[in-house]
Amino acid sequence: MPFIDSKVSVKVSEEQRKELKARLGQAITLIPGKSESWLMLDLEDEQNMYFRGDDSEPVAFISVNIYGSANQAAFSKMTAELTKIYGEMFGIAADHMYIKYAASMDWGWNGSNF
Repeated sequence: MPFIDSKVSVKVSEEQRKELKARLGQAITLIPGKSESWLMLDLEDEQNMYFRGDDSEPVAFISVNIYGSANQAAFSKMTAELTKIYGEMFGIAADHMYIKYAASMDWGWNGSNF
């Protein structure tokens, strides 16, 4: 049950949204036991974001939440892949992205908790 929440300062087209969905669906498999079949995504574009007190460069904040325990090696691979995806697709420099991970055993779905 992964959830990837993205906030970017750039405008994202419908075509880019579809490509991002596909690429994140592949990327999530870098985390053991995770797949696109349970992946939920949210992308907020054209956000008013400042980084280092400046809003002249594209920036992104990406939050990856998973059910289960953390795997630091997998998160490192995921960071490299997310940096690549958002850089290629939206022109966001690696040093203008924050990526946050959270793992929890407390998830609800379908009217009950796991």
